[in-house]
Amino acid sequence: MRPLLPRVLAEMFGTFILIFFGCGAVVMNSFPGADYGVFGIAVVHAIALAIAISATAAISGGHCNPAVTIGLLSIRKIAPADAFAYVMAQLAGGLLGALLVKSLLSPNVGRVVNFGAPALHNTMTFSTAIALEAVLTFFLMSAVMATAVSKSAPKIAGFGIGLTLIPGIVIGGPLTGGALNPARAFGPAIIAGNMQAQAVWWIGPILGAVAAALLWKHVLLAKEDTTG
Repeated sequence: MRPLLPRVLAEMFGTFILIFFGCGAVVMNSFPGADYGVFGIAVVHAIALAIAISATAAISGGHCNPAVTIGLLSIRKIAPADAFAYVMAQLAGGLLGALLVKSLLSPNVGRVVNFGAPALHNTMTFSTAIALEAVLTFFLMSAVMATAVSKSAPKIAGFGIGLTLIPGIVIGGPLTGGALNPARAFGPAIIAGNMQAQAVWWIGPILGAVAAALLWKHVLLAKEDTTG
């Protein structure tokens, strides 16, 4: 295993990639003449996550998501101290990515959409929003377990995990923002100065990731050694 510092820096960089391109897509979708809709935004997120994971997997494991890190912590795939460092790095990377979006991509337009921060539709209750984020992140974490944790899986982790963001954002985007990642919500919310409903994007994704990790470890991969 590599020393902690390069792993932490890799997590910061990977999350930075995801947030810069993801939030950038949301901001530019509001730019005059650049209306590619929720599907276009979802595709950009998917490609960005695939790039981020591919760039960092060999160094840090390519989590790029506090919920994924905590999910892996729940099945002892990462030490608690390392998990804490990963999460702090991911939040920092998300903040830097959102800051760059604000600096480069039309601040006036960006402010209208809170620089890409997710938001709840007015029909969503707090509990329903948490449940939706949990379900969508469950599928994301399932892709992590199936393509990155399972030792018999094909080596397509970045591509396979990234693809899960397309249906996740198409379905969840109009209702909860489809964050599936606390860092995806935290960074742009800080930059926008609007921390409303942040608990949704922490509780939901973490619950979904932990549930998926436990299911895959103890049921679906029960006969496979997933330790170490």
